[in-house]
Amino acid sequence: QVRLVESGGGLVQPGGSLRLSCAASGSIRRIGTMGWYRQAPEKQRELVATISSGGNTDYADFAKGRFAISRDNAKNSVYLQMNSLKPDDTAVYYCHAALTRWDFVAGDYWGQGTQVTVSS
Repeated sequence: QVRLVESGGGLVQPGGSLRLSCAASGSIRRIGTMGWYRQAPEKQRELVATISSGGNTDYADFAKGRFAISRDNAKNSVYLQMNSLKPDDTAVYYCHAALTRWDFVAGDYWGQGTQVTVSS
């Protein structure tokens, strides 16, 4: 089995920062692209940022210049540094990984989500 576990969410004031972490564990042969998505109340889940196994990154327009995605392949982990947070960033943030298990089954895996609330 494979698990993705996020941490680092919480309550922060506007203009503040948070760092999200996500660690993948289990029967993992290889991890490809990892990423962060978010879902605000009554809205669809949307892409925040992705990072390939080689370190190429892609960001949603709202994340450019404020958020930074990184990964540690040795730890099967991905991170999201969020700066200059705004109330509109309030959402549940989900970690995603496209990976191949040791039984050669490939698929998309999601974490359980971590709440980020930006409020004064």
